[in-house]
Amino acid sequence: MKAVVLAGGYATRLWPITKDRPKMFLPVGEQTVIDEIFADLEADDRVDEVFVSTNERFAETFDEYLAESDFEKPTLSIEETVEEDEKFGVVGALAQLVDREGVDDDLLVVAGDNLISFDLAEFTDFFQEKATPTLAAYDVGSLERAKSYGLVELDGDQIVDFQEKPDDPKSTLVSIACYAFPAETLPDLATYLEDDNNPDEPGWFLQWLQSREPVHAFTFDGAWYDIGTADSYLDTVEYALDGEHLVADGATVENTELGDVVHVMDGAEVTDSSLERAVVFPEATITDSDVQNSVVDEHATLEDVDLTGSLIGAYTSITSGDDF
Repeated sequence: MKAVVLAGGYATRLWPITKDRPKMFLPVGEQTVIDEIFADLEADDRVDEVFVSTNERFAETFDEYLAESDFEKPTLSIEETVEEDEKFGVVGALAQLVDREGVDDDLLVVAGDNLISFDLAEFTDFFQEKATPTLAAYDVGSLERAKSYGLVELDGDQIVDFQEKPDDPKSTLVSIACYAFPAETLPDLATYLEDDNNPDEPGWFLQWLQSREPVHAFTFDGAWYDIGTADSYLDTVEYALDGEHLVADGATVENTELGDVVHVMDGAEVTDSSLERAVVFPEATITDSDVQNSVVDEHATLEDVDLTGSLIGAYTSITSGDDF
């Protein structure tokens, strides 16, 4: 079996934090989300090769990361895009990878920016038992939230209907970016695209498949977070930290009130301030400030500011005392 970790996005909604950094490398507690995914795939003997599908802009970053890691299975497979408007869409990128790498085995596909509470081996067990195209599905518990995702309707664990980002959702069970395809269905990717179907959302491809053959859903009750916005990133950090705070040994925090969900990384200095639901990257400096619901990138400097709901880029200096 082969696996693909989707890591080709540009995460423009998280700029400037992700302008020069893949969002998969954003720290979530002691590690990153993609580390969890790689660890699961590394431990599963059924998976003999892992393709990391990324873009040309971040190829060197991933190459350096993999070279320094202990993971042996992942190899880069590079999409020929460097800008957001050049992207092929997820289905298009996947079809391109299958062709480029000559993949003809069963294929597991997972987004590199998703935190999922189950081990991927559990999902693979289910897929091999069903021997059909399979997706993972999660109950988001909110009709309003469900509008942002592809919804699935089940008869037992077989999918009988899809709704892709509906205005009027019928349920709250959503498809997450974790899929598995038998080898014989891989040529369907090209067929689907040749018919001018939507190349962006995998849900449309699964809906198209479901109209032609059985498709099953692996449902789970744990946790799922999709890192796409600052709020969802901080939600993911909150889950990883269990609502507590994490201060690296090499960080300096003095005369500062740390609320829930605070991560201060190595080399950062925070003095005479208060932090709540905040991530502070290495070598950042915060003085006499109140920082809430914000991410402060490396080497940024904040002095005498009230900061709420902000993304502060690397090497930025704000010392005006204005509110943000």
